[in-house]
Amino acid sequence: MSKPNPSRDTRQHALSRRTVFAGAGVAGAAATAAAVLPGVARQASPAPSVPSTTPPATSGYQLTEHVKRYYQTARV
Repeated sequence: MSKPNPSRDTRQHALSRRTVFAGAGVAGAAATAAAVLPGVARQASPAPSVPSTTPPATSGYQLTEHVKRYYQTARV
């Protein structure tokens, strides 16, 4: 028969695994809410009607000057 260890009973656990995972879940939820909520507030206000100077984008691949420059730098 073993004797109870009084030092073990009086010891307080600083952090348990359950507490750490619960805190991580709360922090993740708060970060997600902070990232999503400002976008919702911005979408609620109507955007000013400014005519676009760029031509309408066509669907698919477009070979632009930026892409050409990348291809030149990526050559081996």
